[in-house]
Amino acid sequence: MASAAPLAVRMRPRNLDEFFGQRQFLGPDKLLKRMLDADVLSSLIFYGPPGTGKTSLAMVIANHTKAEFHYLSAPAASVQDIREVIAAARDRLAANATRTVLFIDEIHRFNRAQQDVLLNDVESGVLILIGATTENPFFSVNSPLLSRSTIFAFEPLGEEDILQLLKSTISDAERGLGKFDVEAEENALKFLAVMSDGDARRALTSLEVGVLSQAARKHEGRIKFNLEVAKESIQQKTINYDGTGDTHYDLASAFQKSMRGSDPDATVYWLARMLAGGEDMRFIARRIAVCAAEDVGNADPMATVLAAAAVQISEFVGLPEAQLSLAQAAIYVACAPKSNASSSAIWNAVSDVKSGKTTAVPKHLKDSHYSGAKKLGFGSDYKYPHNFEGGFVPQEYLPAALRKKYYEPKEAGCEKNIKRYLQKLETLIQDSKTGQKGTEKKDN
Repeated sequence: MASAAPLAVRMRPRNLDEFFGQRQFLGPDKLLKRMLDADVLSSLIFYGPPGTGKTSLAMVIANHTKAEFHYLSAPAASVQDIREVIAAARDRLAANATRTVLFIDEIHRFNRAQQDVLLNDVESGVLILIGATTENPFFSVNSPLLSRSTIFAFEPLGEEDILQLLKSTISDAERGLGKFDVEAEENALKFLAVMSDGDARRALTSLEVGVLSQAARKHEGRIKFNLEVAKESIQQKTINYDGTGDTHYDLASAFQKSMRGSDPDATVYWLARMLAGGEDMRFIARRIAVCAAEDVGNADPMATVLAAAAVQISEFVGLPEAQLSLAQAAIYVACAPKSNASSSAIWNAVSDVKSGKTTAVPKHLKDSHYSGAKKLGFGSDYKYPHNFEGGFVPQEYLPAALRKKYYEPKEAGCEKNIKRYLQKLETLIQDSKTGQKGTEKKDN
């Protein structure tokens, strides 16, 4: 019975006017709204986090288009189930021109064979497919099926949308909680809107728990839904985190880009998100180490030292204490002067090695620590820099044909000192070419 269904199910929107959120494609003159108004619906892929209205919108679309609606859950459905829906859809289309919407929840769980069964009938228009997935469809759905579908990315509902939904539910006597005479405090509803993190299903379930638990104790009178009741109803906030999917990679990207962008506050927030979601601390430590080497480099060599220490300390002490060393290292990297000169140097050098001509090591640089090396002339012309004033002597370390400026230090932090030193050495090299040789130290 519908009355026995959970509140979140009963309050599903019946039409577009009752649908909250997703204005990026359902607002006036937006793509999906235009498609529905013109009744030229193609197959769709709905992609986004739980509780954002993917199933609800599929049902609304089926009602809007006067189509027959079929629901399949991908983990439970078989190829035979799909074939039966397709056969019925063909008969329905031939008999009275009624279209069929097939909604497949968690379509990313369909294997390739199951997805391939849909291709011909989706392309020919026998079926209007609406697939819902919480995972990136570009990785989880077959390319041929994607090319036949329009993809819509769902976003978590805004706090105002959830607040409106909660108020509408409290006043709805037919499907909602209107028959209970609920007096809800604004701050209690706002608390649910914040703590549900854009998940309408979670907000409605918490509201239902709070109201029904009090209704069971009261035989008459108003039910007060205040902040204390709201906190008891929702309990601990659930952190939406998929350790192998988009959330994992998106948060890691935001974390590293915040360090690179020198924003310590954003850095520590994204770090907290990953820690609260249960991310592997070793993965976090590696991201800090990579950023220290790639984005700070020689502008502040201590960044790499602290990152390496965070890796070791994390392994040694574990969580929750490891979050302290991770935060310290990440904040240090964020606040350090930035230079990617070292990173660019190795990227360019590797690219040249892979795509250009390679050459033998010059004789004077070859290993001479073995019997017979001198007979081959290896190392005999090598000049030991420490035998010369300033610990430097001009000599060729890279053949002229391969000579290229890979490392170009920047005017950032410690690297500006490196730049001055290299400029000094360049002057010495130029002097040597004009006849002023490096001076060899003499024993007294």
